Amino acid sequence: MASPLLFQNPDWFSRRLTPLRRLAARLALAATLAVAPVAAQAQQGLSLIRDTEIEAILEADSRPILEAAGINPDSIEILLIGSRELNAFAAPGTMGFFTGLILESENPNQLQGVIAHEVGHLAAGHSARSGEMQRAGMQPFLLTMGLGVLAAFAGAGDAAIALMGSASQFGTLAALGYSREQESRADQAGLNILDRAGLSGRGLVEFFDNFRYQEVFQEARRYAYFRSHPLSSERIDTLRRKAETLPDWEKVDSEEAMERHRIMQAKLQGFLNPQRAIVQYSETDTSYPARYARAIAYYQMKEPDQALRLIEVLLGEQPENAYLWELKGQILFEFGRTALAEEPQRKSVELMPEAPLLRVNLGQTLIAMNDDAKLNEGIDELRRALTQENDNAVAWRLLAEAHDRRGDDGSARLATAEYNFHIGNGQQARVFAMRARDLLTRDTPEWRRATDIVLTSNPSRDDLRELAKEGAISSGSVR
Repeated sequence: MASPLLFQNPDWFSRRLTPLRRLAARLALAATLAVAPVAAQAQQGLSLIRDTEIEAILEADSRPILEAAGINPDSIEILLIGSRELNAFAAPGTMGFFTGLILESENPNQLQGVIAHEVGHLAAGHSARSGEMQRAGMQPFLLTMGLGVLAAFAGAGDAAIALMGSASQFGTLAALGYSREQESRADQAGLNILDRAGLSGRGLVEFFDNFRYQEVFQEARRYAYFRSHPLSSERIDTLRRKAETLPDWEKVDSEEAMERHRIMQAKLQGFLNPQRAIVQYSETDTSYPARYARAIAYYQMKEPDQALRLIEVLLGEQPENAYLWELKGQILFEFGRTALAEEPQRKSVELMPEAPLLRVNLGQTLIAMNDDAKLNEGIDELRRALTQENDNAVAWRLLAEAHDRRGDDGSARLATAEYNFHIGNGQQARVFAMRARDLLTRDTPEWRRATDIVLTSNPSRDDLRELAKEGAISSGSVR
């Protein structure tokens, strides 16, 4: 998916995503997470998605609620999960949204209602009970890429990023089954938070009311969200009575918020359900979200010229929209027009210099050219992206490729070690870090970083003996 941002919050891009990664390290994913078309992933199971536009819209929706709850929004990472399932969760340092939930919500206030409810659970400490989250475990996982990068690698042939998990659900989410008492408390806490934020509780009531029918379904037929968050008519009616007494009950979403919501849904439909998007957003709908969705859908359906024609019209109307420039560049790159992709990719970075995913896309384009100057510039772009998001596995993978092409073997091995370290493959991280140490100049920052990777990747006794022999660690560290 393209990753330009229409409603930019620069601070969002510069934050490191460590809490999100720690949570992701504990998730048991239900699919092979490889670089493949996202639509296919969505059919087969769950996938972690990076898209700065959608992340920023979710962050904008969440910020007033978190602030009202006394939580620093900048300490919370947004986790976007590709799945038709309707689900959401909050955990210390992280909030997760399933794409199914976003597509089912009718307006921002409904989504904010669910956010407030989940923050209510978080504030009450429900998500941490019994230590299940800490025991959910599997090897660490990191997938930090825009969906545009996903698509590009899908066309490259050597795509696979990581093989993750074997469980049929997120193990962590399975642990978060709440009692009816906890649900009622979270409802009341959520309404209080919405009240303090100056937001209506109508959306929360409406959202639950839309799924009142789930109450009569057998457990296996219910959405996962309503299996872990038991729903009842009595609970909904109690919630409505309280919400109607609050001063902002009649307050409605601003047109700007509604447009953001429509754009987010259109983008998801275009990428995840392109055939459906073409029908849902018909040619008679001339709104920006509809044309955006159609352009993305044609791109996903491998009709690049049709997609590009639509994007050119949109760019004529919004020449400062970095997301449209990035999408144009991504389509050109993926369909083998690399030289033509450079200009729109540059334009996207120029318009949004604080977005690391856009720099990764530009770096990818530059290193794909058969030009030493472009190769060096691509390395610079990737390094700048990594100063903002040091745990971006795709950037490390591309950097390894670029250094290898330049003949810088030590740096290539170190970048490969970083890549494996951030996708949780400790064994390969250790192997490549040891190789990098042999090629890098001793006691440089790069050499010391390679040593650190070895020491944090379950080193063997032989590795430790070798490090001790060199004086990199004390001999007492080898037991």
